[in-house]
Amino acid sequence: METYEVDLNEKGFVDEAIDPSLDLVEAIKQLKIEKNAVILAHYYQDSEIQDVADYIGDSLGLSQEAAKTEADVIVFAGVHFMAETAKILSPKKKVLLPDLKAGCSLSDSCPPHLFAKFKEQYPDHLVITYVNCTAELKALSDIVCTSSNAVQIVQSLPLDQNIIFGPDKNLGDYVIKKTGRTDIVLWNGACMVHEIFSQEKINKLREEFPLAKLIAHPECENHILQNADYIGSTSGLLKYTKENPAQTFIVATESGIIYQMQKANPGKTFIPAPPNNACACNDCPHMKLNTLEKLYNCMKYELPEIDLEPEVIERARKPIERMLEISAQLGL
Repeated sequence: METYEVDLNEKGFVDEAIDPSLDLVEAIKQLKIEKNAVILAHYYQDSEIQDVADYIGDSLGLSQEAAKTEADVIVFAGVHFMAETAKILSPKKKVLLPDLKAGCSLSDSCPPHLFAKFKEQYPDHLVITYVNCTAELKALSDIVCTSSNAVQIVQSLPLDQNIIFGPDKNLGDYVIKKTGRTDIVLWNGACMVHEIFSQEKINKLREEFPLAKLIAHPECENHILQNADYIGSTSGLLKYTKENPAQTFIVATESGIIYQMQKANPGKTFIPAPPNNACACNDCPHMKLNTLEKLYNCMKYELPEIDLEPEVIERARKPIERMLEISAQLGL
């Protein structure tokens, strides 16, 4: 197998020239075979990346796949915290991310050193963190959750157990409403994409399409969730569009999921929920940093590679494994 001497550019990815005549999709498929690699892609990735992936899913599904894969190399077409999670669950495997700058506004809203001070204020509280956070934050946690299982995980805990929930205040507020618990303290964090939807513009869309179903991710603000016909994780939203007989859906989450919705429901119409700013869009700028070209170079040169301190891996793995255990017990 060829070896290469290349470096990441200042933007955090391999920027080596690619032969314009190269069929990138076929080349990536060949690299998967040569390197015994698996590509895990989030639903929010561009359609061409989703098409070349071995597994497409939301945070829970991706975590489960990362934990059980037998591949030598995990290529994560997603954002940084997702690749970190794969490394935590498979520390002996090589984990690659096409662009190191593919971060997360929600993750950025909860710096671990500040969260540690916040945690000190509530010494008798169990810490549940949404998977959309750094490895260092997971290492400060007791249980990790996803939007697919947050409600069920909280419901599985004793009623007298006080809880800190972070970093997403909107998901945390949704959990409080669904469980009826009053013992949950929320960290004040949020996702930039899920806080830009305009209720006024959505109302106008619903007037134009009175039979349309509004479906929303629980990271959305409460005023959006109050008016939604269905609230669920990314995979939950996709499943709902398959099972519900409605022909038109207004989708209040990152627009990448619409590609899979259209593939699964070719006769239905999907409308991205409009943002409150004409200059904004409901695409995650971090997710969209990954491209097919970066994915190819990432696999060819095996860079950028995710590297975590063993101590962080050990501490962060326990709350993730606890989540997977509870999910398995609950059949999630």
